[in-house]
Amino acid sequence: MPVKSLYEEIDIPNVDLWTYLFERKDKPWSDDKEIYIDAGTRRSYTWSQVKNTAIEFGRGLRSQWGFKKGDVLGFFSPNSVDYAPVFFGLHYIGGAASTANPNYTAKELAFQMKDSNAKGIVTQLPMLAVVREAAHAIGLPEDRIIILGDRRDPSGRIKHFTEIKHTGFMGAFNQGQARVDPKKDVAFLVYSSGTTGLPKGVQLTHFNIVSNIAQLDYVDRFNGLYYSGGLDGKGDKQLAILPFFHVYGLTCIALSGIRMGLPVIILPKFELEKACQAIQEFGITFASIPPPVVLALAKHPAVSKYDLSTIKFMNSGAAPLGRDLVEMVWDRLTIPIMQGYGLSETAPTLTKGIIFDWKRYNGSVGKLLPNIEAKIVDLEGQELPIGKEGELWVKGPNVFPGYLNRPELHKDTFSADDYFRTGDIGYFDDKGNLYITDRLKELIKYKGFQVAPAELEGILQGHDDIADACVIPAHDRQRETEVPRAYLVLKPGVPRDDGKVGEIVAWLDSRVADHKRLRGGVRFIDEIPKNASGKLLRRVLKDQAKAEDRAAGAKL
Repeated sequence: MPVKSLYEEIDIPNVDLWTYLFERKDKPWSDDKEIYIDAGTRRSYTWSQVKNTAIEFGRGLRSQWGFKKGDVLGFFSPNSVDYAPVFFGLHYIGGAASTANPNYTAKELAFQMKDSNAKGIVTQLPMLAVVREAAHAIGLPEDRIIILGDRRDPSGRIKHFTEIKHTGFMGAFNQGQARVDPKKDVAFLVYSSGTTGLPKGVQLTHFNIVSNIAQLDYVDRFNGLYYSGGLDGKGDKQLAILPFFHVYGLTCIALSGIRMGLPVIILPKFELEKACQAIQEFGITFASIPPPVVLALAKHPAVSKYDLSTIKFMNSGAAPLGRDLVEMVWDRLTIPIMQGYGLSETAPTLTKGIIFDWKRYNGSVGKLLPNIEAKIVDLEGQELPIGKEGELWVKGPNVFPGYLNRPELHKDTFSADDYFRTGDIGYFDDKGNLYITDRLKELIKYKGFQVAPAELEGILQGHDDIADACVIPAHDRQRETEVPRAYLVLKPGVPRDDGKVGEIVAWLDSRVADHKRLRGGVRFIDEIPKNASGKLLRRVLKDQAKAEDRAAGAKL
C-alpha cells in the first residue's frame, strides 16, 4: 500500500497564483503590512505596494511589448526586494517566469533563454554584460532587457522595470487580469540539470505552485508560524538567504511569505555575519537554509558575536544533512534544525519535519505534506514494505506535468500509474518519517545547486590533452557538501603533474558557472571503467573516491 500523508487532506483551490495571493477575501492582516524588506538598505514593499507595483509592471509589458498570455520572461538576478513584484506582474497578465542562476556564463544563460523562448530578460546592473552577450547570441534585442534593483543603467539605454508602464495607447482593451487555466498554464519554468548534461525546463503550473504554498502554509502553521503576535506584534519573520531563482527559495520563502503574511528579510547573497546581524536586528524567527549554512552555525566563531535567540527553528533542505551536525547546532545555539525534502519537479516540497518530534527523528527529512502519497519500489517497480530501502515514487497536486518540449521523457519520468519517479533512494519508518539515503540519479548537489556530471564531462573531453573523462561527487567535509571531482585519462605523452591539474581546472573554470567548478580536484587514471555497452560505471569511481578520502583522512 502507498504511504499517505498523516495530515488531514486540505482543500486546494483551483485558481491561478495571482488570484490565490492577491484576490483572497480572508486576508487577516492590513494592506500596509511590510512583506519584502531589504536587510541592508531597509527598502521595502507592503502587501498593497507589491500588488500595485505588479499590476503596473504587468500592464506595461502588455502595452509596451505586446506581451501575451503564455509568453515567458527570463530572470537573471540575485535576490532583491523587486524580484517578486516583477514576476507577480508577469503572472497578472498570464505570463511565465523562467528563473536562471545569476552565476551562469553567457552561454549557459543563452541556452535557457532560447530553450524557454523568453521574450525578454530581467537582470541587475552588475550582470548586464553577461545578459547582453546572451541576448545577442539568441537574437534578442537589447530593448528586451530590463533592470531591477537600486541601480539603473547610466547610459539610459536599458529601462528600469519602473519605466515599463501602461502607455494608454491600448485604451481599456485587455488591461485586466488574464484568464488562466490553473492546471494547464505554466507559472514558473525552472531548469533542472539532467544526467544527459542538457538542462531541462521543469513546467510548474499555477496549480502546482498554489498547491505547494497551501501545503506549506498548513504545516508551517502547525509548526507555530503566524502573521501576528511576537514581541512587536508583527508575527514571525523569515530570513531570505536562499536564492529566489531556485525553486526552494522561490516557493518556500518568496511565495510562502506573502501568502502567510510573514515579513521576508532579504539578503542579495549569503554572508554569514550579515545573516546573523539581520537575525539579531529584525528579530527573525525562522529561516530555510542549505546544509553549508548549518555547518557555519555549528562551527564558525563569528556566530558567537550575535544574539540569535529569536529563532524558533530552521529548516534545512536541498541536500542531505548529517545527524551530528544537527546536534552540534542544538548544543551551541539551542536552535532546532529540521529537514525537508523535495525536487524542482515537485514545486519543490514533499516532506517537512515537525517541531515537536524533530529531535526524536533526527536524520529524517520529515513527513509527507498534506495531499501527497508515496511508495518505495525496487528496481522492477515492485512496491516494498515499510523499512525497506528503494526508489521513492510520489504523487500529489504539486507534482509537475512534464518537461518543456521533451515528451519523450514522460515514460521514464512517470510510472504507468502516474507516480513521479524521483530517482532518490530511501525508506519510510512506521511513523511516516522519510529517510533519504542515496540517489539513483547521477546529479551532484553542491550547496543545493545541481551539477550534471555529463555536462562537465562533455566540456572536459573538448580539452586537447584529455582522452576521456568521468565526473563524480566527492564529499567535502569542510563545506559539508558534495563537490565535483574529475577522473581523467590524458592523451599519450601528456604529463601527469600538478601543473597540468592546475591548467585543466583553470580551463574548465572559465567555461562554467561557479557551482560547477572542480572543487573535488582532478585525478589521473589509465582508463575510465565502463560496461560492455560503453556506459560509464560511475559507482566504481565513487567507491574509489570514498576510499581515497578515507585514506587521506586517516593521515591527518
